[in-house]
Amino acid sequence: MIPRRRRRSPSVLADRRTVGLGVLAVAATAGAVAVEVSRVWRRGSAPMLAEADDPFGAAAEAVVETAEVARTGYREASTGENSMFNLLSAFVTTFVVARSITTLLRRRRTFGPFRNLKVGRRHIHHFVPGITIAFVSGAAAIVTRDENVERWLAIPFGAGMGLTMDESALLLELDDVYWSEEGVVSVQITMAVTALLAAIALASRFLRRGEQMVLDSDDG
Repeated sequence: MIPRRRRRSPSVLADRRTVGLGVLAVAATAGAVAVEVSRVWRRGSAPMLAEADDPFGAAAEAVVETAEVARTGYREASTGENSMFNLLSAFVTTFVVARSITTLLRRRRTFGPFRNLKVGRRHIHHFVPGITIAFVSGAAAIVTRDENVERWLAIPFGAGMGLTMDESALLLELDDVYWSEEGVVSVQITMAVTALLAAIALASRFLRRGEQMVLDSDDG
C-alpha cells in the first residue's frame, strides 16, 4: 500500500514563502552593498587583495571608506533625496523589526517590553499605531515650512507605513490572516512598495541631475 503524502498546512506554506521572500530581499540588499564596497575599493586608497599584505585590514579600510562616501553623499544630497532615503530606510527597518518581533511573540507571551496588546477581548494590531504615526507625521510635514524638519518627519512616516504594510493583508481580508497563506500578501505588498519607493528615489535623482545638465546649460 502506497503511503499517502501528508499535505503541508497553509500556515507552514505561508511561513516558508515569507522566509523565502525575506532571504531574497536580504540577498539583494547585501549584493547592492557589496557592489558599492567593491567600487570604492577599486577607486579608493585601500590596496587590492592581490597587492595587500593584510587582506583583512585592506577590506576593513575599504568598508570604512564606503561608509565615509555614504555619509558625505547624505550630507550633500538635497532635502528631497534625504527625505526619500529616510522614509525608505525607516519603512524597511520597521517592517523587518515588526515581522521579527511578531515571529518571536508567536512562540512566547512576551519579548522584552513587547507583548500582544488586548483591550477587553479585542486584539489591537500594530497597524493601528502605524496608521496613527503616519497620519500625525504626515500632517506635521504638511503644516511645517522648515525643510530640515520635513526630512526628519519622513522617519516616523516611514515607520508608520512599515507597521501598516506589515498587516496590509488583514486590512484587505478584514480578518486576522497574519500567519495564514493569505497573510503572505502583506510581505508581497511590502516588497512592491519598497521597490516603488526605491524607483521613485532613483528617478528623482536622475531628474535632478538632468535638470542641472540641461536647464542650467540652457540658462548659460
